[in-house]
Amino acid sequence: MLNDERGSKDNSSSIHHSSFSVQRLAFIPSLARVFCAVELPLEVRARAANHIARLRDAVQGVRASWEREEKLHITLKFLGEVAPNRLQGLSDAASHAALSTQPFILALEGAGAFPTRGLPRILWLGINDSSGQLATLQSRLEEECELFGFAREERPFRPHLTIARIRAPQAARKLAQLHQEVGFEAIDFPVKELVLMRSELGPGGSSYTEISRHRLKKEVSE
Repeated sequence: MLNDERGSKDNSSSIHHSSFSVQRLAFIPSLARVFCAVELPLEVRARAANHIARLRDAVQGVRASWEREEKLHITLKFLGEVAPNRLQGLSDAASHAALSTQPFILALEGAGAFPTRGLPRILWLGINDSSGQLATLQSRLEEECELFGFAREERPFRPHLTIARIRAPQAARKLAQLHQEVGFEAIDFPVKELVLMRSELGPGGSSYTEISRHRLKKEVSE
């Protein structure tokens, strides 16, 4: 077990609510690109994938990298390259953040593009965090990661689901316009876990591997 940089803080609840195997470190190189995310249920990913397929069929000649259905997720914090001997501390930070927040409901709804002016480069679907719990979880994650020596994200947290990265200007505006005109009807889904993931770049693009999974705090029964 790697040393906990916070020393005396009790991690018994962290061990109970998270899954982390130090044996996985044997398969991780000297540096790994790591991020913390909320996964989407299968039915939500399927709805988003149908929206992507509709756009791809409707607008030809666009050079874009489309997210694969199995990779769709909501990023809470991107850590960048992390050494293997810091992954246990990062996993503990994620676990403590998860234990501070009860399960909640989000909605995937609405469609937009970045930037709002000029040629669009990113197509996204919106996240409705009506309870504010996602923002609370992300803020707590930042706090916990900082305690383990990871830098805070300076940019404000604006949750969204990236579905495409446009690589060339041809037909970019037409694609973005259709994306926003079609829109995306709201679909609710529960958030019960926080996942620490590793991103690997290969010949066919990036792929994700789970490092650890952390259940949110269970509601107390009255």
